[in-house]
Amino acid sequence: MTLAVALALTACGGNSNDGSRKAQELSGAGATFPLPFYNVVFENFAQVNGDAVAYGGIGSGGGVRNLRDEIVDFAGSDAFLSDKEMAEMNPVIHVPTCMGAVVLAYNLDGISELKLSGEVIADIFAGNIKMWNDERLAALNPDVTLPAEAIIPVFRSDGSGTTFVFTDYLTKVSPMWASNFGAGKSVNFPSGQAAKGNPGVAGVIKQTKNSIGYVGSEYAFAQKIPYARVQNQRGEYVLPSSATISAAASGEIPADTRCSITNADAAGAYPISTFTWMIIYKEQNYSDRSKEQAMATLDLLKYILSDEAQNITSEVHYAPLPAKAKELSMTNLKTVTFDGVAILQ
Repeated sequence: MTLAVALALTACGGNSNDGSRKAQELSGAGATFPLPFYNVVFENFAQVNGDAVAYGGIGSGGGVRNLRDEIVDFAGSDAFLSDKEMAEMNPVIHVPTCMGAVVLAYNLDGISELKLSGEVIADIFAGNIKMWNDERLAALNPDVTLPAEAIIPVFRSDGSGTTFVFTDYLTKVSPMWASNFGAGKSVNFPSGQAAKGNPGVAGVIKQTKNSIGYVGSEYAFAQKIPYARVQNQRGEYVLPSSATISAAASGEIPADTRCSITNADAAGAYPISTFTWMIIYKEQNYSDRSKEQAMATLDLLKYILSDEAQNITSEVHYAPLPAKAKELSMTNLKTVTFDGVAILQ
């Protein structure tokens, strides 16, 4: 079956459970970043397919641990597994589900427009820029009267793919950040306030004057918190949107889909954009799972790759996957087995 036919069938319910197997209950855990998108998609999938999906937004690090412990059907992660992480567990595949943006949300009285560069963001979170009226911030925002108040950075307390995406970006744009902090799901931020999950960070920013933090764009939008224009590699100050996130993914995508699209060298690209993935085991017979459970897991992933599901992305402030990412993912799903036999024929 070709990709176009497979996705067309999926989009009109072609892979719905037609009674050839019992309805299943699937479980996943991980990233909070795509949770608003997943909430809608999982509900729609249940209506189309009859399979229920329970998902715990515990952070990408927790989701990967749960998959490693073989207690979930899939992990959600905004950070693809490193070669080292993949070597420490049974073979997995990464399936991108959508694209999104990590924004710099802030709480400044009377200020609805703010411009930031990568190096300035890095120095704020490294504690080198401590005041809102610092001359470097003032130079980027000549038409804004910034307050003579201390900056309160807000960051994640849990192991987080959002933190990985944010620090991956900072590592690319700031030699200081690269040498002192680096990229990771957990980073030792020197000062500020920690909060759990994207909802926690957004909540702290909403309640704390003079704060700034990194958060998935949907959470800032839902809380009505303004977020900054960020300078991209072309020197443009860009707000995240479906178009500017998609522009960041205009480059090559590797066969396993593990790639970073932060600081993309593309016109109009929002520089802190990312794929988010569901990660599953290639061999689905583990922890007494049934073949029907494995089939339901693949049905869920095929549904997420469908036009029907991808059309939801922009409604909840994400961006749809490029055609190449969907094509590669369908190819990778055909390598998934149960007892060594491919599930998709």
